[in-house]
Amino acid sequence: MTLHGKTALVTGSTSGIGLAIAKALAAAGCDVALTGLGDAAQISAMAQDLSNEHKIRASFIPANLVHPAEIRSMVAAAEHQLGALQILVNNAGIQYVAPLRQFPDDQWDQIVAVNLSAAFHATKACLPAMQRAGWGRVINISSAHGLVGSPGKSAYVAAKHGLIGLTKVTALDNASFGITANAICPGWVRTPLVEAQMQARAAANSISLREAEQQIIGEKQAIMAFTAPEQIAALALFLCSDSASTVTGAAMSMDGGWVAQ
Repeated sequence: MTLHGKTALVTGSTSGIGLAIAKALAAAGCDVALTGLGDAAQISAMAQDLSNEHKIRASFIPANLVHPAEIRSMVAAAEHQLGALQILVNNAGIQYVAPLRQFPDDQWDQIVAVNLSAAFHATKACLPAMQRAGWGRVINISSAHGLVGSPGKSAYVAAKHGLIGLTKVTALDNASFGITANAICPGWVRTPLVEAQMQARAAANSISLREAEQQIIGEKQAIMAFTAPEQIAALALFLCSDSASTVTGAAMSMDGGWVAQ
């Protein structure tokens, strides 16, 4: 599959799932704008490596996704540097765990802002160029928690459920423009966020990291294995292909059987 001539923006693309998606898009010939947390010089070097390896254009555009104005500026900068965006991957996400009664108000606001509202603002900013082109792909990285709940994750679960709703409306509002919108719902993926959860459980229960890993996976998934970020990226790449031109408004689980139970 080739995406030569296409341009993508991937949020939260400096590590984990987002970086894997950015690499897959670049390997398919797509120009890519990266944005996310980390050392700016290192991320810029990462973008240059992608450019050199795949003979595409890549750039790093920092933005605080809590602020709508910075999101609009991020999209404008990506279009200025790389051209009109045809692919948007809303991947950025943060997490905080606490019982609802003790859940901090500021954590709720930040999680909803980054995990849900940022996707709305980025999509809204990208749609004019996609509509003019008559082609576009919006891919929202939701979660198994966009379909089911878990204790202590009120903000994350609410935001990920909301992201699936946003996906459906984006698909319906843009069906006549050649634009599709879909959500990918991963289960356990080995990312820095999940590594931190495993380390915390191992320390709290005085068990090995391997035991903590097996406990966490076994509580939710029938398949006792992590999904690799590269597997999520392969599904995202399929959704960008012509073969997926009528796949829209879908919430696609890739969760080892989590929500089948």
